[in-house]
Amino acid sequence: MPRPITLFTGQWADLPFEEVARLAGEWGYDGLEIACWGDHLDVSRWDDADYVQSRLDILERNGLAVYAISNHLTGQAVCDDPIDARHRDILSDRVWGDGDPEGVRQRAAEDMKNTARLAAQLGVKTVNGFTGSSIWKAVAMFPPASDEWIDAGYRDFAERWNPILDVFEEVGVRFGLEVHPSEIAYDYWTAKRALEAIGHRKSFGLNFDPSHFMWQQLDPVAFVLDFADHIFHVHVKESVTSLDGRNGVLGSHLPWASPRRGWTFVSTGHGQVPWEPLFRALNAIGYDGPTSVEWEDAGMDRLDGAPEALAFVRKLNAITPPAAAFDAAFSTKTDVRSPAQPGPGRP
Repeated sequence: MPRPITLFTGQWADLPFEEVARLAGEWGYDGLEIACWGDHLDVSRWDDADYVQSRLDILERNGLAVYAISNHLTGQAVCDDPIDARHRDILSDRVWGDGDPEGVRQRAAEDMKNTARLAAQLGVKTVNGFTGSSIWKAVAMFPPASDEWIDAGYRDFAERWNPILDVFEEVGVRFGLEVHPSEIAYDYWTAKRALEAIGHRKSFGLNFDPSHFMWQQLDPVAFVLDFADHIFHVHVKESVTSLDGRNGVLGSHLPWASPRRGWTFVSTGHGQVPWEPLFRALNAIGYDGPTSVEWEDAGMDRLDGAPEALAFVRKLNAITPPAAAFDAAFSTKTDVRSPAQPGPGRP
């Protein structure tokens, strides 16, 4: 069965959930990766059977399924330090409360536990999101950050997320951290460190999004192959880098699509991600989960970009391993293995 193509609703949360489902259904998406903000999903209502059914009914009316839900905004507040006005802008009143930083972190953690419970009620096995990080602010390593200070940041992450993951495991759901700047894992080595810090728990893995790899000059294909056992979910999102000697990779505090930025997000198919090698790598590791379009482009209308992205991903998903190796026609032997069935001497 081909991998389902879904639309992540995070960038559509200004629209009612019913409207986003209608659009995605008309375009031909297989399902949605539903964001837990806007009116799309309210995790505080995880134990309200009528509410949960109302979400499923909307999906069914539009010929869609739900393969994952995501709570990036709340997850960000679990480990972040400082907690400030930026968080006030992205958090619900329930989580923000009186704004006391530790109170915000604790309420965010409880909301993430409820996100797992809601996922289970919806019949979903994967929740994607962010973790936040108390040490992202030290990314430039000045003022100097000691090894002990960095170690403490990973301990803080583990101490805050292990109780959350306990609930995920209780309800049979797993969490996929999107490897992303501002998180405890934002590149290759920090992803390894985060997995080690959490004790390689089976409920903790990665939501792979190659757009964040390109401007960091990382190899997304190598990442997929090396982290094969930890890829829980895949975002199909695109970015483009434009380094002309003035534009820098850190973005220069400039708005999206500014020609002075060193990189920006663009609609899927319009950037620099090596999609065909990447989808071949997904085939090689046996990934059969959703390929979820996270549509972001400050220079293109999303009503044009989202259906175009769907057609683009359909072509990529058509790259599937053959039933037998192409050189099988040259052999008189009856046991000729396909690339999906490595034999002696075949990697």
